[in-house]
Amino acid sequence: MMRWVVAVTACAALAWLPVRAQEFYARGQNVVPVYEGWEKNDDGSFNLVFGYFNRNWEEHVDVPVGPANQLDQGGADQGQPTHFYPRRNRFSFRVRVPADFGKKEVVWTLTSHGKTERAYGTLLPEYFIDKLVISANTGGAGGAGGGDPELHRNQPPVLTVGGQASRTATVGQPVTLTALATDDGIPKARAMPPNPAGVTTRLAPNSATGLRVSWFVYRGSGAVTFSPTQITEWEDSRHGANAAMAPGWRTPPPPGDHTWIVQATFAEPGTYVLRCQAHDGALPVVTDITFTVGR
Repeated sequence: MMRWVVAVTACAALAWLPVRAQEFYARGQNVVPVYEGWEKNDDGSFNLVFGYFNRNWEEHVDVPVGPANQLDQGGADQGQPTHFYPRRNRFSFRVRVPADFGKKEVVWTLTSHGKTERAYGTLLPEYFIDKLVISANTGGAGGAGGGDPELHRNQPPVLTVGGQASRTATVGQPVTLTALATDDGIPKARAMPPNPAGVTTRLAPNSATGLRVSWFVYRGSGAVTFSPTQITEWEDSRHGANAAMAPGWRTPPPPGDHTWIVQATFAEPGTYVLRCQAHDGALPVVTDITFTVGR
């Protein structure tokens, strides 16, 4: 565990240092695939968990599955994203490997803005992750690194998305998305504190907690408008952002019946995957819906 704590401390320190002008990139930078670690499943198999870091603060980068966005085992398409939101996006997808995977590795290759980067998924012991590691890295531990004892009892939200997993839509015509989500109330809801100037003493990221539900584009290169505007699920730590890591941000109370209703409108035809994420500030759970959009 000490190796993990050191790694998180280093990343957190970098994440909260003041950003110098020459390090701020609105667009034009590439996306870096990230290997988050591995989980063990009850049947003895393993999940290799990946995320990514988009170096831009504003540009959304699209890289379709193919030579520029592929995994080297089990086929090029292993459920990875093709629409990349700005900055850090953790625990985006899982690749299941068998119990006898041993010392092999799964490589995710991603090329964008002329640069090729790779993430290497292995079962090295130091890459083991569980819900406490996930909670600390999504901000659920309140920036404490070691976490709150109650997080041992925390379970992810329960999410049910209405309708079929594959649907059709028409350009310019809103479609209704319905999600029912509940949570166990752990961790207790708390607002994101104001971000003090300079370097903080936190050992890990910090975020507001409390049940929230958001829809976003996981695959598809055309513009999709959501109404009402969704809570930003990439790690936006800027003042005034509608995001759990924004200074002073507080999770809105859930609807009375715990049903979130959203309208999505597609600007261009194509195939899209919209992802619904329920998050308690520590643990996320997701459901994907595929849309075939025509004129």
